[in-house]
Order: sequence, then structure tokens, then C-alpha cells
Amino acid sequence: MSSGKQVFLVGPEADEQRLDIFLVGHLPDMTRSRIQQLIVNGNIRVNDRIPNKTGYKLKSDDKVAIDLPSPIATEVNAEEIPLDIVFEDNDLLVINKRRGMVVHPAAGNQQGTLVNALLAHCTDLSGINGVIRPGIVHRLDKDTSGLMLAAKTDLAHLSLAEQIRTHSAGRIYLAVVQGNVVLDSGRIEAAIGRHPLDRKKMAVVRQHGKAAVTHYQVIERLGRHTIVSCRLETGRTHQIRVHMASIGHPLVGDPKYGSSKLEQSIKGQALHSSEIHFRHPRTEIAMSFSAPLPQDMLEMIEQLRKSR
Repeated sequence: MSSGKQVFLVGPEADEQRLDIFLVGHLPDMTRSRIQQLIVNGNIRVNDRIPNKTGYKLKSDDKVAIDLPSPIATEVNAEEIPLDIVFEDNDLLVINKRRGMVVHPAAGNQQGTLVNALLAHCTDLSGINGVIRPGIVHRLDKDTSGLMLAAKTDLAHLSLAEQIRTHSAGRIYLAVVQGNVVLDSGRIEAAIGRHPLDRKKMAVVRQHGKAAVTHYQVIERLGRHTIVSCRLETGRTHQIRVHMASIGHPLVGDPKYGSSKLEQSIKGQALHSSEIHFRHPRTEIAMSFSAPLPQDMLEMIEQLRKSR
């Protein structure tokens, strides 16, 4: 959606409706989170006043004005970086991201990212997340490898993001954790928010956190280590890393939530996005993809098997 001003008149059918939900119905090419951010930033007014919250209740005959800011010109260079593309069509890509690759440019990482590589591979990426994150539907941490989605069209982006939000799209990860996980399977339900003392970390918190649920299952026990599969019911920042650490089983090689001394010769946490399931945004055909463990994790697991 381009910059500019639009005005909507609230009809009787929208009386007492939340402002953000009202606008989702009138701006189908914008996500609810984007609309909420515009409300917080003061780009949306009701009867010429800035509402005090995103859930402001509208009244019949209210006048809602939205003033979209002009996009900020930001240079993101295309770079010829090899990509492991598992699937591609006119709407989307499924990519097997290597460990160590940052997903999108940010302070200190303007080059060598997945976005830089995508821009060189194709020019038709969705623009919903702006010039810094074109096509990016969801993220993987820099040192997490495996499958992730990228959207070429806004239709695909909105559909895939909604599938992830409503849990109709599934993601399964394989991880190697410290310690012997006693239960064969389990469900971790614990809210995640910013760490109260270290704002660069996330933590299980009692207040001001977001609901988070992870399902885990033991794949193989390796003495002092365990291979587990983790299925995300929600998608919070560092969710698997925080949840597994919260039950006493941090990921091997995790410098942020695990031991300060790395046990194995692996750069980053032993976490791999191994499976992804979703419905194609245009055809609605069920799609499923898998990616084998990267070589560094395979070698590490083999070392653990020999030493158990």
C-alpha cells in the first residue's frame, strides 16, 4: 500500500468494534500488527484525535483517518550468494538456510544476509515487511539452520503469515540438548519476555510476557546429551532455546542460554529447522518439506555416540 491519506466512516455494523480490527477489514493488504504499529505511531486518528490504544472501541459515525508515512529510502544491495532452494514457484520460496547466515540486514550486518541473496536471485519479493525485509515471512536465528519461507507476492505473504499465526502451518526442529531428558515427550507452556537484567536475552517470565508453547519428543539419548524434536505451537523469539533451558536442558553450543564453555566443535546452537508444513497460498494444496541435518550437527552427533 502506497503512502497517502484515506478516510473511512464507521457504519452501524461496526459500532463498538475495535479500531485495529475495523481497519484490517478495510485494508486487506496490511497486517494487523502493521496497523497496530501505525496506531501507536500516531498515523491513525479517530475524529481528528489520536486514540489511546490499538483496541479503541469505535462508535457509529466515527471518522477514521489513516495517514501512511512515505517509505524511507534504504539501500539493500543484491549479492550473488549461493542459496539452497528446496522449492520455488511464482508465489514463494522454501529455503534451507545455512548456519551463520543472518536473515535480514540490521546494524552491523548490512551484507551477506539472506535478503541480500534473495534480491540477487529474484526481483519479485513481497514488500509487506518493507525494504529491509522483503519477502521475509518468519525468521530463523543467525546460528539456526534449516527451512524457512520467503514470499514473492503480497498474497502469499499475508496467507503464510496468517497460517503461522493460527498454527495451521507447522514447523518442526531437531535439537541436541545437554543432559538426559527423562520424559519421552512433553509440553512446555511458559510465557516468554525480555530478561529482566539482560535486555539482549529472552527469558521465561511471570509478567509482561507472551504466551509460548513448545512440544518436544526424545529422538535419541546419547548419555549426557539428548536429541529431541520440537514442534512450535507459537513462534516467540528464541522460543526453543529459552524453553529447553528453562527445564534444565539448554541446547549444545548455545552461547546465550547454555554453558559458557562450548562442549562441541559447532559454531552456534545445535538447532535445525527440519520440517515445514503449510497450504499453498494460491492453490490451497497441502505442502510439506524436509531438510536433512547439516554436516556439522551430523559430525557432532556421531562424536557423542562414540563417547557415550
